[in-house]
Amino acid sequence: MSDNEILVVVSKLKAYINAKSGMNTSGTVAARISEIVQRECDKAIENAKNDRRKTVMDRDFT
Repeated sequence: MSDNEILVVVSKLKAYINAKSGMNTSGTVAARISEIVQRECDKAIENAKNDRRKTVMDRDFT
C-alpha cells in the first residue's frame, strides 16, 4: 500500500460534509483526511505492538 493512497470513501466524505453543513468539499480534502487517518492508524499500531498484541483494537486509538 502506498503512503499517499486515499483511505477514505470520497463520495461518503463529501456527502457527510454537505449534509452536515451545506458546504462543498475541495478536491484536496480527501488526501489530507487520508494523511490524518494514516497517522492515527500508525499510532494505534504502535500501541498494539507495545501491548504485545497482533490485533489493533479501538482502545489503541487514543
